[in-house]
Amino acid sequence: MIISKKSIKFSTNGNFDIVNITSKLQKAVTAACIEDGIVNIFAPGATGAITAIECENGLLEDFRDFFEKIIPADGEYKHNLSHAGKNGHSHVRASLREGKAVLGVWQSVIFIDADSCPRDREIMITVIGDAGKN
Repeated sequence: MIISKKSIKFSTNGNFDIVNITSKLQKAVTAACIEDGIVNIFAPGATGAITAIECENGLLEDFRDFFEKIIPADGEYKHNLSHAGKNGHSHVRASLREGKAVLGVWQSVIFIDADSCPRDREIMITVIGDAGKN
């Protein structure tokens, strides 16, 4: 069994900035030289999320609009009463993640910055599996 760990770093603009990390993820998987295995993608921090979606501009706008409707940035959040950052909506948005991500033909893996300000981000990628039979 092989375990390969890699991190990728990038900056975001905040306010539901979406970053397509598919190519960086695929490079990490290829570099691991694993024929059959699994990939774990972890976003440290409380205001970032990772999901799979069709990375098409109209759909990405629909995605942003959906979150603004169900968790508005200007809503009232108890978190904001005790934190100067006023990013209660960011924490709620980032907590709505689905644990399953299967990439279809049109899907990409994206990082969503749910915070209210720009951030430097780091994603941890762990690939676990077998090298296969040579």
